[in-house]
Amino acid sequence: MVSVPLTMKRRGGRKQVIAPDGRSPDAATPARTNASLELTIARAHCWRALLEEGRYTSVRALAQALGVDNSYLARLLRLTLLAPDIAEAILEGTEPGDLSLEKLYRAPVDWESQRRRLGLTSPPTP
Repeated sequence: MVSVPLTMKRRGGRKQVIAPDGRSPDAATPARTNASLELTIARAHCWRALLEEGRYTSVRALAQALGVDNSYLARLLRLTLLAPDIAEAILEGTEPGDLSLEKLYRAPVDWESQRRRLGLTSPPTP
């Protein structure tokens, strides 16, 4: 009898087997996510929802209620304009290793330009 300690993790809505060394059998790199990027993107979408629901009349009012700077809030809200496949790659941990918040803040609005600038490939065409 052979016993191998495996861990099951949910990644991107699916279950994934993680070996004892932290590697997924079907991936060449260890399973990882950038919690800082994930949290910031989630926060941006939450704050955008507060504005869209009409709970706050302006970015300035929301920033004041949250106790953050207007410019910081505006930068974060730009993250809600990321291409869906880029946001998904960040949440699944498959984004390029050198991706940072600074690069995301400076990403263009156009999705194809975002992919080129951030070093991601275009999503498959259905």
